[in-house]
Parts: sequence; C-alpha cells; structure tokens
Amino acid sequence: MRRQDTPDAAALALRALVWTLGEPERAQRLLDLTGLDPSDLRERAGEPAVLAAVMGFLEAHQPDLMACAEELEVAPEALVAAHEELDR
Repeated sequence: MRRQDTPDAAALALRALVWTLGEPERAQRLLDLTGLDPSDLRERAGEPAVLAAVMGFLEAHQPDLMACAEELEVAPEALVAAHEELDR
C-alpha cells in the first residue's frame, strides 16, 4: 500500500514528461536517446515502459533531474522511486 504522501508513479512521470517536453532541446534529446518519435510518444505516453524511459532519461542527467524535481515540487528521490516502480 502506498503512503498518502508518496506521489503516484505514473502521474508523477506524466508530469515529468510534460516538463521534459517543455524545452525543445531537451525534448529532442529525449527522443534521440529513447528512440521514440513524436507520434509514438503521443500514442504511448501513458504506458509504464515509456514513462520509465522518461524517468530514466531524467536520472541519467542530474541537472535535468534536479530542475524537474524543483519545478514539480518533489524531492529528486521521488522521481527516482517513480522510475523504479514503473520499471518493474
């Protein structure tokens, strides 16, 4: 059972995806590194595997992870935990 103060992994990852796509250079880097294309991303954005890839993308670049966490007002560890949960 999830604690009430723990954000839902999928919801948090969707918010992180929106943040990631908010900057064109970062969005392009996400597409390049994940192999997704824009239409595939639109169609599959809610799938755990895609959300896990987004979270892995953020984890791989600490400045993005920290900036995203700050913008979403969550601890960076919450993003990492969401990635682990989605990657199961």
